[in-house]
Amino acid sequence: MHIPENYLSPTTCGVLGVAMVPIWAVAIKKVKETVPKEKMPLLGVAAAFSFLAMMFNIPLPGGTTGHAVCGTLIAILFGPWAAVIAVSIALILQAVFFGDGGILALGANCFNMAFVLPLVGYGIYRFIAGRMQGLRGELIAAGAGSYVALNCAALCAAVEFGIQPLLFTDASGAALYCPYPLAVSVPAMMVGHLTIWGAAEVVFTCGILAFIRKVAPGFALHDGPQPARGGRALAPVAILVAVLIALTPLGLLAEGDAWGEWGLEDLAALAGYTPAGMADGWEWSAFMPDYSIGALPDAIGYILCAVIGVALLVIIFRLIAAAMKPSVDFDAA
Repeated sequence: MHIPENYLSPTTCGVLGVAMVPIWAVAIKKVKETVPKEKMPLLGVAAAFSFLAMMFNIPLPGGTTGHAVCGTLIAILFGPWAAVIAVSIALILQAVFFGDGGILALGANCFNMAFVLPLVGYGIYRFIAGRMQGLRGELIAAGAGSYVALNCAALCAAVEFGIQPLLFTDASGAALYCPYPLAVSVPAMMVGHLTIWGAAEVVFTCGILAFIRKVAPGFALHDGPQPARGGRALAPVAILVAVLIALTPLGLLAEGDAWGEWGLEDLAALAGYTPAGMADGWEWSAFMPDYSIGALPDAIGYILCAVIGVALLVIIFRLIAAAMKPSVDFDAA
């Protein structure tokens, strides 16, 4: 679902980038009001769940791949606006350092995965959770919310792909950017997300949520006691992150690219030509492209990139916490 560079026109990228500016502004304001200073580093750990989930590429018969996002999970734990910030920062790191998603397409990717996904997922979660009790009811609500939300985000991406040949063509009528119309992009994107990748989103969301509720209730924003001094109460969460990091090479087992994420040569072979706007487009040279590091074996590079990504997220959110004013007592306010 990471839209690469040049698949969308500069106009489309600009519109979605501008649309994200007020969304980010509202999200920052809401996070300042709702997330206390001491919880901000934990939001960085929650962002790491999203970062790692997106590294687990899951194949679909036919050669395409996809992944979970965990945006609904973060929204449940810290609120939907905190999820907007957390997933946005994870997507920015992926694009800049690992070439996963385009720099120019950041607005589009953040709109789909960091805005639409967590807000839709959280809305459905709240609707269902308010009518069911206990952990089982919460997990049902989380599963339903995460499944619908992932598919809403995928549909947004499919529409963004599919409108390109309708709006941007050369004098001969050939597409300048993504060459596949809505009749192709929507079913191609939705088949995998309605089946395997939607199920993966449910598994990641419900599995991590159940784990946190049982062994680290102080991790979430409003549930349970504050973490014990020294962070020992949150040790199980750190262990879970470490296990996910160690397992990320499983994402290498998926062969092929996600739909709409092909290189120019592969796209030319599939579509029969290279759209002119893509051939002359702008490219960013990522520091660790495709989660690889030099000549290191793929699995080792994948693990090291996961460690680097998680470390950067934790550092960023600790720096944000350090810049925040001391928390107020929200219960007394």
